[in-house]
Amino acid sequence: MSIIDIDNKFAKYFIPPNIKEAKKRGKEVVQFLDFDPIPKEMIDIGKGKYYLIRTYGCQMNSHDSETMAGILEQMGYQPTDEEDEADIILFNTCAIRENAEDKVFGELGRLKHLKLEKPHIILGVAGCMSQEEKVVNKILRSYQHVDLIFGTHNIHRLPILLRDALLNKEMVVEVWSKEGDVIEHIPKVRQDGLKAWVSIMYGCDKFCTYCIVPYTRGKERSRRPEDVISEVRELARKGYKEVTLLGQNVNAYGKDLDIDYGFGDLLEDLRKIDIPRIRFTTSHPKDFDDHLIEVLAKRGNLVEHIHLPFQSGNTEILKKMARKYTREEYLELVRKIKQAIPDVVLTTDIIVGFPGETEEQFQDTLSLVEKVGFDSAYTFIYSPREGTPAAVMEDNIPEDVKKERLQRLMDLQNQISRDKNKQLKNQVVEVLVEGVSKTNSEVLSGRTRGNKLVNFKGDPALIGQFVLVKITEPQTWTLRGELVSNAQEELLDVVN
Repeated sequence: MSIIDIDNKFAKYFIPPNIKEAKKRGKEVVQFLDFDPIPKEMIDIGKGKYYLIRTYGCQMNSHDSETMAGILEQMGYQPTDEEDEADIILFNTCAIRENAEDKVFGELGRLKHLKLEKPHIILGVAGCMSQEEKVVNKILRSYQHVDLIFGTHNIHRLPILLRDALLNKEMVVEVWSKEGDVIEHIPKVRQDGLKAWVSIMYGCDKFCTYCIVPYTRGKERSRRPEDVISEVRELARKGYKEVTLLGQNVNAYGKDLDIDYGFGDLLEDLRKIDIPRIRFTTSHPKDFDDHLIEVLAKRGNLVEHIHLPFQSGNTEILKKMARKYTREEYLELVRKIKQAIPDVVLTTDIIVGFPGETEEQFQDTLSLVEKVGFDSAYTFIYSPREGTPAAVMEDNIPEDVKKERLQRLMDLQNQISRDKNKQLKNQVVEVLVEGVSKTNSEVLSGRTRGNKLVNFKGDPALIGQFVLVKITEPQTWTLRGELVSNAQEELLDVVN
């Protein structure tokens, strides 16, 4: 860390990321701290001013943006969607794929003229991209109109960092390469009052060879059970209908705590809270134990949707990926889940074209997709990330071969998705109405317990309620239906 004194009054901290430090897993005790009050000089700094946050990537990033928004609004700022109106523009970034980084750099370049026209605007880059050395170096070199860079571990310091950015004439950079403590009671701005994300843990210790997340998010740190339970209870009190528990690997929850309490235990306790639906993402097959399956099979407010990435159907490729399970072990896990929850909706992530993948190994992926019968899948061509072990592996698969394999995989999965949805024709399903269709104001949309999107005609007054919908037209990615009822007693029959 280097400190530059400015006018003998304020110190600008220049703390760039360090991937060597980010790779380390120390035994330091994680502290559980409360969010510090906003400094007095920053409490009203945003009165009459506006902020804009652009979010890229996963649900965890979206949840981080809710936290940034909560902090900014405590300082008096108001949200806006207009760049010309904003006094602060923050890019909360994703480092999973190169095209996500390219989009952010394109936006930063485009906004250079706005910074020249309105020098008071604060442009900031946060999130996973900020945790990468090459990204920060590129911003320092080519995007010097950026005012502020911070990472994933120090969002709670946004008031201090913003103060420095407003007072200093040079770029403020503070990126912690070693994970921080667990900070509780940080303000949040949740959008719709209907569905809420709740982080139950941070970081990842799996170190899959293709993945940058363990370096950008740090080691696994679980929140205390009482803090998670308290947050979910408060959301229930406020009338939220659905909570999604977040973590890079949610079913590793509790393994770092000094208590005998795991993810299954947490879900067992959350089942007792009067909130209609509880989801979670993302889970790792290696940590999906029998107790967790047993608890999920009790249903209630625990929905029947499980996102269970397998990435490759070939054991040799899985070993190169450091996924820590075999094809056979994954299939056995799926068998156990389906036995306990016969109507489970399984979705997954799949990578095509991992370095060295042969046609025969890719065929194993296709056959696993057929054997499991996923309701849907997120499919990707392998994208090397600098600093990961896979980035230095020999990649001898031509790009056109990768694209052809991806197309075959998508064709197969689309057919399976269509067939799965056809099984729902004429069935009545419970739908949480989320809003009006973007393409037709007379059509409402919402999701089933299995996370399937349903469109149907109805009164906008139903938004935020549970309704019963009869499926009339199953499609590949969505379902169309007719409103049957929104009677609560009928809904209870469906759930039970």
